[in-house]
Amino acid sequence: MGYFVKRRDPAIPGSIPDVLGSFHSEVLFYREVAPVVGVRVPACHLSEDGPSGTCLVLEDLSTWHPGADPLEAARLLADLHRRWQGQAAMRWPWLRPVGAGADVVGRLFDRTWSVLVGCRDVPPPVRRLGERLVGRVAAAARAEGTAGPATLLHGDASLSNCRTSTDAEIALLDWEDVRAGAGVADLAWLLLSSVEPARWDEVVAAYGPAPGLSTVIPATTCQALLSLADTATGSAEEAAWISRITAAGTLLA
Repeated sequence: MGYFVKRRDPAIPGSIPDVLGSFHSEVLFYREVAPVVGVRVPACHLSEDGPSGTCLVLEDLSTWHPGADPLEAARLLADLHRRWQGQAAMRWPWLRPVGAGADVVGRLFDRTWSVLVGCRDVPPPVRRLGERLVGRVAAAARAEGTAGPATLLHGDASLSNCRTSTDAEIALLDWEDVRAGAGVADLAWLLLSSVEPARWDEVVAAYGPAPGLSTVIPATTCQALLSLADTATGSAEEAAWISRITAAGTLLA
């Protein structure tokens, strides 16, 4: 069996990983949550957390196919969310609650947005959506608390954090953003990060009832716009983000 070693130096003081405790949370996930989580994750052989940073020795799933069918990923997330609804935050009180770090993320967004629109030709629908979020990201993040019952969230449920085995089993990787919150927050990020808009309806249908989806879209769109800022101008990746962010704006119209 191969191993994947994931080391993290201590987070820079005041950075988002520092404020959110992301690296520490992933260690706790593999120690406490992974053994009972009920979905496939890499097996953990060693977890260390100390002044020099964190280290995880995980099962190597690099031979699995990158990504997953979005319908199956949505069903997997729905199963995870149903399993831990109303229980996760009580069982693991260290889980990051709704709104944690919202002010830090909001300030980052406002700075990033001003740079993005100053150096790039942002399409009007995306520009309008970004302008609506300036100064409002923290409130949008806290609004998730009204989107549905709290459960266990992966926190970064993109298809890039999925692997699929030859017998179609899906594993969820990268649990640094594990937290408690409304399940539809994971669904929203799956859509905005990974699914072409023409398939959004079928992916939502595969997930099941999602009445709070529109409530979490603004905060999720903030994350998408931050990701857009990291893409190369004129790239296929940039075009894909713009397409999905435009679709999110339609949902909020």
